[in-house]
Amino acid sequence: MHALGYTSVPALLKYLRHAEQLGLDQATTLMAAGIRPEDLADNGRRLPSEVHERLLAHLIRESGDRLFGLHAARYVQPGSWSVLGYITMNCATLGEAMSRIAPYEKLVGDMGVSRVEAEGDAVRMIWSCRHQDLAIRRHMVENVLASWLLYARWIADTQLSPREVWFEHPQPNATGIEDYEQVFGCPVRFEQPCNALLVPMDYLSIPLRQADANLLRTLEEHALALMAGLDDDEPLPQRVKNALRLLLKDGLPRKERVAEKFHMTVRTLQRHLQQAGTSYQQILDELRQELAEHYLLRSDLPIQDIATYLGFTESRSFHRSFKAWTGQTPGEFREAKRQG
Repeated sequence: MHALGYTSVPALLKYLRHAEQLGLDQATTLMAAGIRPEDLADNGRRLPSEVHERLLAHLIRESGDRLFGLHAARYVQPGSWSVLGYITMNCATLGEAMSRIAPYEKLVGDMGVSRVEAEGDAVRMIWSCRHQDLAIRRHMVENVLASWLLYARWIADTQLSPREVWFEHPQPNATGIEDYEQVFGCPVRFEQPCNALLVPMDYLSIPLRQADANLLRTLEEHALALMAGLDDDEPLPQRVKNALRLLLKDGLPRKERVAEKFHMTVRTLQRHLQQAGTSYQQILDELRQELAEHYLLRSDLPIQDIATYLGFTESRSFHRSFKAWTGQTPGEFREAKRQG
């Protein structure tokens, strides 16, 4: 595992398209970053994030564009985020699309981590960058937040803007605040506690123009299969959870099948999980609760269908388990959260 992890090839294409528009020679750029032309032809390829840093450093230096990352965001498209881009495009609402970013963002790369926090009548869509080089970090952060907004406007067929945009870094020298406000269409504040888009809560219910529930389910199953291949560096409990997430779609898997995926007997798997402070049943219950809450809040699936998808043979068992987890029945949980 490289120290900075990996970046998917599609995530780099925005930078290369902007560089091309600025007249930079692509062959020279790729050579400086250590990227072979054939690497760009494989959208499933992942490159060490050190390559990502070298590419961005070269483009910042050679372009003379002090806002290279921000300006490159205009070239965002569904494929820029690998399968995640197509998943978000097929969600029913903007809020549903936002909820998909954190679970699947590792498919795009290891550049940073997203989270959503409620703040009064708004939510903060936050991105924490893992890269430490200050110049690289600034351009990446500005690119990610601008890309989120421009892509959201496209899939929702709207020109709405956030309430505010926050950046942790100070405003760069020789740039005007209007350069940022022209992109984001709202006040932009620097030296804030996190990098975030502050989005009014009512934006979350905006319908998306290409929602397709059946295609979404297929894309998510494909994403889960891809995720399962990226977790070699994860702790065993997380890898077991990822395996269960993938296998559940075919019904509740036998413990033996899960253990086989890790080349262990059931007893050995149980022992390793116990040493990690958990158990197979605890991981299964946590995953079922997580998925149940997700489908109850973010879909209109009948409760019986949710129970079946989670591997319960009858809905009564699902009701009993869900009440033990949350203190509410699935119907009460769905109704209370939607009214709240």
